[in-house]
Amino acid sequence: MQHLTNTKPPHRHWTKHLAPLLLAWALAAAWGSVVQTQFNLQALVGLGVDIPAGLRAETTWRDLIGFGPVYAGILAAGWLPALAAAAFLARRWPAWRTPLLAAAIGLGTIAAVRAVDAVAPMPMFIDATRSLPGLLAMAAGAVVAGLVYARLTRPVL
Repeated sequence: MQHLTNTKPPHRHWTKHLAPLLLAWALAAAWGSVVQTQFNLQALVGLGVDIPAGLRAETTWRDLIGFGPVYAGILAAGWLPALAAAAFLARRWPAWRTPLLAAAIGLGTIAAVRAVDAVAPMPMFIDATRSLPGLLAMAAGAVVAGLVYARLTRPVL
């Protein structure tokens, strides 16, 4: 009977991963929202539009509230299959767990953004992703989020 009292409940594994995943997801969504806002504003500056710091901050805040949740949905669509594949591979190669999770989240982000761009009625849904630097800047936030998630959920040895 002793062995039954020391076992973790089956939901323990799930709950251990849910909060870190939500944190990583929120981090990546906020990062992507801010990056796309700054790329858009910089494009306007390049056209000669004066954007004072206060307007830049207000626009960033409004995009966090308005675009952030939309971008979070896009991320979720890309992350789910990517994380499933990374988790499968990480079981085979546990030493590679952290880079696998970070790469999967970054690549899942790129795949999701490109998929939305392909089906969106306008030429590009997220203007920042028109250029490779913009796409990589948005994916960088996702990779950092993947590293945070991997760190917070690393197995205890």
